[in-house]
Amino acid sequence: MPVFEKLTELFYQKVLKDALLEPVFKHMSPEHQLHVAHFVAEVMGGPEWYSTTEGSHFKMIQKHLSKHLTEEHRKCWVSLLLETADEIGLPDDPEFRSAFMAYIEWGTRIAVINSNTDELPMNPDEPMPKWGWGVPGGPYM
Repeated sequence: MPVFEKLTELFYQKVLKDALLEPVFKHMSPEHQLHVAHFVAEVMGGPEWYSTTEGSHFKMIQKHLSKHLTEEHRKCWVSLLLETADEIGLPDDPEFRSAFMAYIEWGTRIAVINSNTDELPMNPDEPMPKWGWGVPGGPYM
């Protein structure tokens, strides 16, 4: 968990300096980056800190409603996150990065979709996403 917390701490420092993303995030709560760290870690198979003490998948999705995010916002957010992941030495083995990237791509695309609506046609009891690691060993094993 400390690695995901460090990732989001440094990442959101960059977000708040970015001309495109700063207006979207300048009013985020002080706990926002910690919630994101716990959410992503749980989705990737880490401890269930987010869903047991901080929120739910439904509540995370609600935070994006009516934010009117664009593809440009999404690409910038992803780029800064990956830059930060490299800077802090997040594992760069193909299996981890493939799984991490797949979730970030999926999650950010869902965020854009949900940010451009005012209502959430989702069951409030929908479980947290659980991201798989794919077939172990890669294509050459």
